[in-house]
Amino acid sequence: MTNQKIILGITGGIAAYKTPELIRRLKGRGAEVQVVLTRSAREFVTETTLQAVSGLPVRSNLWDKEAEAAMGHIELARWADLVLVAPATAEIMARLASGSAPDLLTTLCLATEAPIAIAPAMNHVMWSNPAVQENRQKLADRDVRILGPATGDQACGETGPGRMLEPDEIVAAVTAPVAAPAVDPAPLAGKTVMITAGPTREAIDPVRYISNRSSGKMGFALATAARQSGASVILVCGPVSIATPEGVERIDVETAKEMFAATHKRIDEVDIFIAAAAVADYYPADEKADKIKKSAVELSLKLVRSPDILASVAGLQNGPFTVGFAAETDNLTDYARSKLEKKNLNMIVANFVGKNCGFDVDENAVEVFWPDGQMSFPLAEKRQLAQDLVALIAGHYLQGIDANTQTELPAIMVRD
Repeated sequence: MTNQKIILGITGGIAAYKTPELIRRLKGRGAEVQVVLTRSAREFVTETTLQAVSGLPVRSNLWDKEAEAAMGHIELARWADLVLVAPATAEIMARLASGSAPDLLTTLCLATEAPIAIAPAMNHVMWSNPAVQENRQKLADRDVRILGPATGDQACGETGPGRMLEPDEIVAAVTAPVAAPAVDPAPLAGKTVMITAGPTREAIDPVRYISNRSSGKMGFALATAARQSGASVILVCGPVSIATPEGVERIDVETAKEMFAATHKRIDEVDIFIAAAAVADYYPADEKADKIKKSAVELSLKLVRSPDILASVAGLQNGPFTVGFAAETDNLTDYARSKLEKKNLNMIVANFVGKNCGFDVDENAVEVFWPDGQMSFPLAEKRQLAQDLVALIAGHYLQGIDANTQTELPAIMVRD
C-alpha cells in the first residue's frame, strides 16, 4: 500500500475504539490515512488520538470555512485512492444507499471516484433487519465492497453476526486485489472450483471444543485466485473471521461432519476440489449437554475418527481433480507423498507448521507433489502463493482433460 491515499471514515459505533489500531496497521503498510469523523463518532474516539496516530489533522466539518474556501471536500474526494468506512453503522449504510449527503463523510462518498469499502458494525438483530440487508444489497450492487461483518460476542452482551472485522482482517481485505480482471486468457473460465478452508470445531460440551490454529487465510487466498482465473468458486469454511472474497459463494460450517455434508451436497457441480481446511481428525464421542464441572483431578475424553472429506472426494467415480494439503512438523516429503498415494490424489500441497510457521501468518512456503513430479515454492505472501498454486493446478487439470492436446502450463513466477 506504499503511497496509497486512504480516507478513513469513522462513524458512531462502539467499534470505533479499534480505529487507532486500524490506522496504525494501514500506515505500517505504507499508506497515508486521512481521518474523517462523524459527529456521533466523537462520542467513542477523540480527534486528538486519531490525529496523533494518523499524523494528519482530522476532518469532520463540511462547513469548515478555511477548508471549504477552496472547495476542500472536492479536493479531498479527488485525493483519495480508497474511501474506507469503519465502523459503518446502519445509519451510514442507509445514507449511502439513499444518496443522502448531510455531512462531510457522505458528501465525500458521493463526490469521489475512488473505490468505497465499508466494514459494518452493529447489533446482530439490526444487521439481520430486512431494511439493513436491502441497503447492503444496494451498496453491493453499486460496487461498494462490504467487509464482513464477523460473528462473535458483541458489546451489548449478545452474540451473532454484526461484529466489525478486526483491524488486521480489514487491512488484509483492502490490500487484496479489488475486482481484479480474470487472467487473460482465463484458464478456468466455465469451471467450478470448490475450496475448503479454516478449522473445524468439535464440541465437548456447550462451552468447550476441540479445534486447531488454522486461520483460513490460505484457503481464502486460493478462493480469490481461482475466481480471478475465471472459475465459479464455492468456499466451504469453518469458523473464521475473514471477509468473503469478491464473487465467491461462501458456505459456513462448524464441525467436520457439517463440512463433509456441505462438500458432498455440491460436489457433483465441481471440476476442481482443493481441500485446504484443517479438519479435526477426531471428535468427542459423547458431547455433553451441560458444562463439565471441574471436579476430578483427571478427565478422559473418548474420541471418534472424523469422516475423511478428502479421501471421500478422491474416491468418487468421475470425481473432480482433487488437491489435498498436508501440514507437517517433520518428514514433510515422506508424509506428503504417502498421503498423495494412499488417498489417490491428483496433487498435494505440503508445508511445515509450528510456532510462527504455517498457521496465523501472512506468508508461507510449500512443496507441491503429484504422481510423477514436484515443485518448490519459496516463502511468499499467501496471496501471491495462491495465485502461483492455482496456475499450477489449472495447468495440470487442463492437461488431464485434454491429454491429446499440447496444453501450455500457465506462467508461474517462482521467487527467490
